[in-house]
Amino acid sequence: MKPHVSRRTICLGMVAALHATLAAPVFANEPNWPTKPIKLVVGYAAGGATDVVARLVAARMGTELGQSVLVDNRTGANSNVGAELVARSPADGYTLYVFTIANTINATLYNKLGYDPVKDFEPIGLIAKIPNLLVVNPSLPVQSVQEYIKYAKESKDGITFASSGSGSSIHLSGEMFKMKTGLNMLHVPYRGSAPAVTDLLGGQVQSMFDNSPSAMPHVKAGKLRALAITSKERSSLLPDVPTVAESGFPGFEVQSWFGMSAPTGTPAPVIKRLNAALNTALSDPAVKQRLVDLVATASPGSSDDMRKFVASELKNWNEVVKASGAKAD
Repeated sequence: MKPHVSRRTICLGMVAALHATLAAPVFANEPNWPTKPIKLVVGYAAGGATDVVARLVAARMGTELGQSVLVDNRTGANSNVGAELVARSPADGYTLYVFTIANTINATLYNKLGYDPVKDFEPIGLIAKIPNLLVVNPSLPVQSVQEYIKYAKESKDGITFASSGSGSSIHLSGEMFKMKTGLNMLHVPYRGSAPAVTDLLGGQVQSMFDNSPSAMPHVKAGKLRALAITSKERSSLLPDVPTVAESGFPGFEVQSWFGMSAPTGTPAPVIKRLNAALNTALSDPAVKQRLVDLVATASPGSSDDMRKFVASELKNWNEVVKASGAKAD
């Protein structure tokens, strides 16, 4: 005698089967993924550090994957335009995003974002980190971080520090230093790093926590004086410049960083394939040397490594942004 199966059980079984079909990873239906070019969205204009790093790894990843990885610059709102575009894209591995320190800062800086930096993205892996340099105009009579602090404390007006814009990593590096020291530091925001550096060279502002690739040529030429670097360790390109941590502030570390993410829901096998291709690119001697030339350090690792790192950065910058009072609409 055949067991009785209710109509309800049959219907539930059909619904479950349909759901499983709809939720099946695209990878299962496309075992030779990728079969077409991949788009890598950068939230900044061509020529900047994020764009340069993206194009560097994209070219090598394309060779590894057997398909072109094409950089697509979508600028606006401190990279939020590009981030939202990718967050709303199909989770099929063909639209990726260069996730940066800005996205963890923006989570607190903006009252409302068109995306969730955690829930809407699946980490693929970190790409690289670039430290900042505390640089001053040579006319400022200071040769070290401690002399900088002493000068700021003894000056009735404190000290000025420029940035590429309110809420940028350059700005918040200064705000973090201000939190640690309690100094009277006046923030002078500019519309980009270039005009800020121009005024620093001209003496209109006194100091800046500039990105290393931007500041390095001026330091090498003697036009700016580097007091400290914000990485955990000294740079081989500036071996005589101490870290901020070495200069009396243990644990102080700020680096602009770049990672790669995909929309949430991207199949795990696709993420794994992309992570492997990214790490292969970062192990390429030519890629590593180019990153060194940019004062950047390659940061290969797993997608989980990036997930944990992003979580720590979100917490860190939440505290700094709130303490600084910085806001953006």
